[in-house]
Amino acid sequence: MSNRSVVGARTHKYGVVGGLGALGGADVLLKMIRASQRAADTRRVDIAFEQHHFDDGQVIADRSYDPTRRKFYVYNALRDMAARGIDTALVPCFLSHTFLREITPEIDMRVVSVFDALRDRVARAHAGVKTIGVLTSSYVQAAGLFERELGGLGRLVYPAAAVQADKVMPAIYGPHGVRAGHHGGECLQLLFEACADLIDQGAEIIVPGMTEVPVLIDSLRPLVPVPLLDSNLVYAEYALDAEAAPPSRAFKLGVLGGVGPAATVDFMRKVVRLTQAARDQDHIKMVVEQNPQIPDRTANLIGSGEDPTIPLLATCKRLEGDGADAVAIPCNTAHAYVDRIQPHLGIPIVNMLTEVVAHLRSQLPGVARVGLLATTGTVASGVYREVIEAAGLSLLVPDAACQARVMEAIYGAAGVKAGFTGGACSAHLAAAIEHLAAQGAQAIILGCTELPLIELDPALREARVLIDPTEILAARCVALARRHQLHPAD
Repeated sequence: MSNRSVVGARTHKYGVVGGLGALGGADVLLKMIRASQRAADTRRVDIAFEQHHFDDGQVIADRSYDPTRRKFYVYNALRDMAARGIDTALVPCFLSHTFLREITPEIDMRVVSVFDALRDRVARAHAGVKTIGVLTSSYVQAAGLFERELGGLGRLVYPAAAVQADKVMPAIYGPHGVRAGHHGGECLQLLFEACADLIDQGAEIIVPGMTEVPVLIDSLRPLVPVPLLDSNLVYAEYALDAEAAPPSRAFKLGVLGGVGPAATVDFMRKVVRLTQAARDQDHIKMVVEQNPQIPDRTANLIGSGEDPTIPLLATCKRLEGDGADAVAIPCNTAHAYVDRIQPHLGIPIVNMLTEVVAHLRSQLPGVARVGLLATTGTVASGVYREVIEAAGLSLLVPDAACQARVMEAIYGAAGVKAGFTGGACSAHLAAAIEHLAAQGAQAIILGCTELPLIELDPALREARVLIDPTEILAARCVALARRHQLHPAD
């Protein structure tokens, strides 16, 4: 179902999740369409109504109600809407709002809360009230949802226990209730008596917490001597007035893994270690594609291997599709391809090489000569030389014999890619570090993400300034996540 207005303006695409209470959902949709037609602005509005068969199992939302099936229904409906490009969704079901906060961080669109709408309306139109009466299901009442969401607006009162059991619940769920298709008679009388009970308790305004109650609003209002909100209309108007905005969600880091596999795990471990966290939920969301089938970067760069550009791009695209806000590639050699693939992505690749240079300039300002230990492909590509020399530093690399030892430490039968971290690979790396130090290197970049995994004598680590690009990349990603947390709109 779609409602459209002025051609040429930006289209706002709304979705209404139906099936959670057929009459209540349809009432919200109808009132939303009418409200959009009355709007004086020039927005185009599309409204989609999504309703599928929904077997709830339980038909009465009493205190024993189990919402599990409803959770899956709502999640799948919202996910399908997001996939169709809908900007903003409404969930016209108070019961579903008891768990909606569990779902919305996993949905890539804005989901409007009915309680945001109610808070806004009460604060603007009924600011002086001290006592708010609430008509809702026994399950929602027991869940404390209204206390959490509206408790700051005033004292909340509910119908007495007997009134709740004998009048409110039968008015909605009984054989002559609203859900059974009745709009007057017994159900109207029961709701009036429930409202009277709330007024006796001092309610100055009554807020329906079931979407079926506003279906009878035109018949019920003349009977009730205090304001009775049409919560369905309030919800519809608030959603239409609110500008479509990206959902507020946690930063998600995409990790292009498998280049190589152990370095990916090392990078993730460093991200976890560098994150200030007091509990699991304080850590950074990461989506990782461990793709060791990406062709070897070094083999390609020295002219004898398959081009990894498209596999690298395809992996980044999948990370982007999974909601990543940025991509980290814990592989120095792969950065020779970053300039090729970045223009084809809508999210940034955190460039490890430029971050290393930024670290050198900020943390080691006295260093002028930098040594590089990396794969032959990385050295030959010149990617490090370009960024190092652009920063006014000079780059030192091993001679041919020493470079062969570096490659043996990485790719050899007893090298780190074969799972070794000590023995021959340690000896090769130590010799290469001393070789560059003898040439005058004041700091040495371990420019292959496997090199920091190799064990070294603590005395050697103490004597030489060794730069770990993986650690620097991890620190930068943690900083990006922190900035997103503080300034999510940036």
